Amino acid sequence: MTSIQHITPIQPIRAAAAQMTAGKGMDAAQPSMFSQIFQSMIDNVKETDAAKNKAYYALATGELDNPAEAMIAAAQASTATELLVQMRDRALDAYSELMRISL
Repeated sequence: MTSIQHITPIQPIRAAAAQMTAGKGMDAAQPSMFSQIFQSMIDNVKETDAAKNKAYYALATGELDNPAEAMIAAAQASTATELLVQMRDRALDAYSELMRISL
């Protein structure tokens, strides 16, 4: 007779990552590359938005000599935000596609 192999249950991603890193001797608390990319993009949005606000404040108070600098800062902030939203949408689309796969 053939032996029947049991199917292992699906584990949460964090538990599976912890098992993989524990076997390799890596720190389980280390964030994944995916989360590092998104965190760096969020930080970039925060930085560019702060630079835009600073440039607008300087423009409003008359401290900014070149008004084009405020427009450049605004365009950079807008582009960083759009990039973050596009990456989020792509990640959600990929997740949805993975969830549609039937095993």
